[in-house]
Amino acid sequence: MIQETEKKIIWQVWNQNGTRCPSHTIPIRRNHVGAKPGKKTHLIGVRQRFNREAIPYPAEVGHEATLGIWDPIVVPGIGEFSFSQMWLVAGHYNESDLNTVEAGWEVFPEHYHDNQPRLFIYWTRDTYQYTGCRNFECEGFVQVSSKFAIGAAFAPVSSYDGSQTDITMTIWKDTDHGNWWLGIGQSFVGYWPAKLFTHLADGPATVVQWGGEVVNTRSYGQHTTTQMGSGHFAQEGFGKATFVRNIGVVDQLYHLHQVQDIRLQAMNSSCYNAVKLHNEEWGTHFYYGGPGFNAFCP
Repeated sequence: MIQETEKKIIWQVWNQNGTRCPSHTIPIRRNHVGAKPGKKTHLIGVRQRFNREAIPYPAEVGHEATLGIWDPIVVPGIGEFSFSQMWLVAGHYNESDLNTVEAGWEVFPEHYHDNQPRLFIYWTRDTYQYTGCRNFECEGFVQVSSKFAIGAAFAPVSSYDGSQTDITMTIWKDTDHGNWWLGIGQSFVGYWPAKLFTHLADGPATVVQWGGEVVNTRSYGQHTTTQMGSGHFAQEGFGKATFVRNIGVVDQLYHLHQVQDIRLQAMNSSCYNAVKLHNEEWGTHFYYGGPGFNAFCP
């Protein structure tokens, strides 16, 4: 039996006091001097993805999911991060032509100089080699909404065995212009222009993905203690492990199809794991996460 999440307003810290931008402007987070770019190609670590291949569905031009928001503990000072996100992919991971658009929340101490979960976006067209970036660290994403600040922290966050916080995100393609749009709740946040990409400019995504990722530098000669999700394993379930629920894909007519099944991929399952479920309220969903280093995770 799935329990309902407690209904409450989710804020970003910058606008908790009702702060608003002037008309025709958007909020942009000021970068700290010396903050690291944090490109994924500069980080050595383990990635955990939960994938569904796109073949059983019509030509996909988008996807949607609701992500639980937590504040996992991340080892400071060594460039590690932990995040929950959705990927939309075309091309090949083992070649130099991978195109992605990505969005979610992350805890990244060396980048943001704190341990708060923050809204982030990312893109690449060459498998994270030379193109693409996080947030607004290069030209690319065009923001049109003043309701959200890319890089700003979320509040409140989920608590163990307490109230749960989540956010619904959608990424879809404008088939008239080829741009990839990001939506949060009922808001159109902005878009990645088609000109940024190769495969994603010309066609639909070939794989959609949802899940978590950590960077494991093994700086102390063992697996990192950086947590994923809530820091607890998937089998603990609602209120204890984080989740991705109400998973759907968008077709070329902009119809949302609930995904009936997903294929889980979990690297180092003794460090982090996942369990998939299905019910009428949440549709296809999964719990995931873990503490990192433990007695069974060397």
